[in-house]
Amino acid sequence: MLSKVFSAAILGLDGQIVEVEVNASYGLRHFEIVGLPDKAVEESRERVGAAIESSGFQSPHHQPIKVLVSLAPADLKKEGSIYDLPIALGYLLAVEKIKFDPTNKIFLGELALDGRLRPIKGVISFSTLCREKGFSEIILPKENVQEAALIKGIKILGVENLREAIDYLEGKKEIVYPSWDVSQYQKEPQYPVDLGYIKGQESSKRALEIAAAGGHHLLMMGPPGGGKTLLAKAIPSILPPLIFEEALEVTKIYSIAGLLPKNKPLINLRPFRSPHHTASEVALIGGGNPPRPGEITLAHRGVLFLDEWPEFHRDVLESLRQPIEEGQITVLRAKHSITFPASFTLVAASNPCPCGYYGDPEKKCTCTNSQIRMYRRKLSGPLMDRIDLFITVPQLKYEKLAMPDLENCSIKIREKVKKARKIQKERLQLTCHLPTIADQSRKFLTNSEMTIPQIKKYCQIDLAGQNLLRKFVDSGRLSARGYHRVLKVARTIADLENSEKILLNHLSEALSYRLREENI
Repeated sequence: MLSKVFSAAILGLDGQIVEVEVNASYGLRHFEIVGLPDKAVEESRERVGAAIESSGFQSPHHQPIKVLVSLAPADLKKEGSIYDLPIALGYLLAVEKIKFDPTNKIFLGELALDGRLRPIKGVISFSTLCREKGFSEIILPKENVQEAALIKGIKILGVENLREAIDYLEGKKEIVYPSWDVSQYQKEPQYPVDLGYIKGQESSKRALEIAAAGGHHLLMMGPPGGGKTLLAKAIPSILPPLIFEEALEVTKIYSIAGLLPKNKPLINLRPFRSPHHTASEVALIGGGNPPRPGEITLAHRGVLFLDEWPEFHRDVLESLRQPIEEGQITVLRAKHSITFPASFTLVAASNPCPCGYYGDPEKKCTCTNSQIRMYRRKLSGPLMDRIDLFITVPQLKYEKLAMPDLENCSIKIREKVKKARKIQKERLQLTCHLPTIADQSRKFLTNSEMTIPQIKKYCQIDLAGQNLLRKFVDSGRLSARGYHRVLKVARTIADLENSEKILLNHLSEALSYRLREENI
């Protein structure tokens, strides 16, 4: 007696079909699962047995039956409890307790001992896989229906327990779930911090506006209490809302990571990740066995904020160099290679020295020169060269703190950022449809993501601008990478002013943010 049903596994951020084959024959009582199962999959035999008995059938553990469950492909590691439902249905089909057509159906779900189905992770990836592979139905826990329904073109069936799934498959019950309007999750999000809450710091707010408009990386340096952390937390409030395709991309990542909020199947707020400085390299860039997305992937299409930047381990910071340049990270393991998206805006904050008051006109620095050099030596030149904007965030006087800042509230700056990004979108001829996460082709959303050919095409400067840049490059104050990054920032400043050409004042402002020797 042999049966076969279909399920799926997560490999990186994408799904892969898993065939669940069940062979049941009379003999000594035995229940075995093969196909590289982890501990959670192996333990499913106990959950499945109890759930089958609770659903009105005889448990395989109480019969003289030898059961062999094979999860194919055999060389793909299976993990988690999502195979409970297909194993239970496959067993009942093999011993001919139920009859149904398992073709064109994918089954997913963890079984409780009483037969109930518990919610699972990574549902969007499974729905996408179901549509791509030509399956017509996906049967999964009822709590995951709205998330799965984000992917159109397939029949989503949510069940509460094993008995309900069997009744539907045998035609004894119809399952109808209410349709829902995705627009209710695409309303303007509520931002926890508004830029208008921060008094003064006009030059810092200008740098934030440029960083948000072009997706440029930013480093803020200044004494403790100057407002660096608050400025960073206000950045999401000036970023344009996620379009649906971007929101789907972010939701897919958070679903697989198990971080999707309850009762919110679609994330409409740009991510803001702020890992602690003790975070490991794997926690930041991703990895493990099997590989899992790290903080840079969780910050995809949003902001990665690294507070107390020099306090991070050096190897952790150096691991950011490739994803900052490429917008993705490839994790290599012995048996497979997985690429995670990592298109984020890096915002870092640092004190100028260990005590925090080096160069402060009011408070005296207590650090020695060797302590200051050692503190700053943690940040390598190649890493610093990948930062677009360097700004100083000074302490404020009482008059500045007491003044209201109505001009620089988030809603006004956000409108300017939206217009600048619209210009970039039209210039780069973007479509509204982003590639799938597995697709390695790059589509550009901001000026910071332009490659050399796009820079040469869209960042033309006049003779005066060329002479200015030549002076800085020939003197060694600007590297080849820095030259291209200055042009990108100048292009963003021009877009904020709705200027078709990059003017000398745009280039001068971009250079003022780039030359950290003068700013920091």
